[in-house]
Amino acid sequence: MSFSRRVKEELGKKLPAARHCQLAELTALISMCGIICINEQNEYFIKIRTENLIVAKKYFALIKAAFSIQCEVKISCHKLSPSFIIKRKVEQRKTESFAKKSCMLYELIVKDVQASVRILKAAKLLDEMGDIREELSPARNVLIQNTCCKRSFLRGIFLAGGSITNPEKSYHLEIVTPALKKAEQLCEIIKIFEIEARIVKRKKSYVVYLKDSSQIVDFLNVCEAHLALLDLENIRIKKEIRNTINRQVNCETANIGKTIRASVRQIDDICLIRDRRRLESLPENLIEIAKLRLEYPDVSLKELGSMANPPIGKSGVNHRLRKLSEIAKQIRED
Repeated sequence: MSFSRRVKEELGKKLPAARHCQLAELTALISMCGIICINEQNEYFIKIRTENLIVAKKYFALIKAAFSIQCEVKISCHKLSPSFIIKRKVEQRKTESFAKKSCMLYELIVKDVQASVRILKAAKLLDEMGDIREELSPARNVLIQNTCCKRSFLRGIFLAGGSITNPEKSYHLEIVTPALKKAEQLCEIIKIFEIEARIVKRKKSYVVYLKDSSQIVDFLNVCEAHLALLDLENIRIKKEIRNTINRQVNCETANIGKTIRASVRQIDDICLIRDRRRLESLPENLIEIAKLRLEYPDVSLKELGSMANPPIGKSGVNHRLRKLSEIAKQIRED
C-alpha cells in the first residue's frame, strides 16, 4: 500500500463529532469533486463522482451523519487512457492490476431535490438568490471560519484531490484543483496554519504543493493524520541519521586521504635527503622527526608529535616537516 493511500485511509476513518465540522468537510468534497445538476424542472440535485472508494465512503457517511439522508450509489467501470496506463505501469512496475485497462467509478447522487437544496444551503454553496456560488468558493464561506472547521475542510480537500509521495524517496505533497481561484483560496487557508504552500500550473489544472518535510508534517497534523505523521517523522529521523553518518564517513575518508597523500610526499622528501647523504648534516630535531616519519608512515601529525622526545605539538611537527620539504626542494633544483 502506498504512503498516500495510508494517509487517506486514516483520514477517511475520521468523522467529526460536531455538525459544523461535518458540513465543512462535506463542503470540501462537493467543492472538489461534486457536480450540481439541474433537471428538466430547473431544480438542483447533487452528484459526487470519484474513483476513490475512500472518498465515496466518507461522503456517504457525512451525508448520513449531518442530514440523515441516504444517497443513491452507482458503481461503474470505465476504461483508462493508454497514457495513464503506461504512466502507472512505469511508476509501480506492475502490470497485473492494470491488465483489464479499466477503473472503478463511484457516483453518489442525492436525487431528492429538497434534500439537495437543504445540503447546498447548509453548506453555504447557494447565494441569497438561490444561485450556485461561483467556483463553489470556499475561502469566503462562513462554514470555515472556525479553526476546527478549517482542519475538517483541509482534510476533505486532501481526500478529494491530494496525494503525497513515498517519504523514503522524496518529500512532496500536492492537491490538484480545477481552477486558479480555488488554488489561491486553498493557499490562503493553509497559510493560516503558518504553512507556505505554492501553486504551479499543470496542463488544465492548478496544483497546490509542499516540498519541505517539516511543512508536510505540519499539514498532516492540521488534517489530524497522526499515525501517518509518526510514520513520516520516523522516516525523517532515519534519513537524517543516515545522512549524518554518510557526511561523517565522507569527511573522515577525505581526511584519511589527505593524510596519506601528505605522508607519501613527506616520505619522498626524506628519502631524497637520505639518499643524497644530507640527513646527517641536519639539526637533531629534523633528524628525529624524519626517522619517526619513516618508521610510522600512517600516523597523523598529532600522533607523530607525541612520539618525539620531548613531545611536541601538531604545529611543531608540521613546521619541521616543512623544513625538510624545503631542503628536498632545494636538492631537486640543484
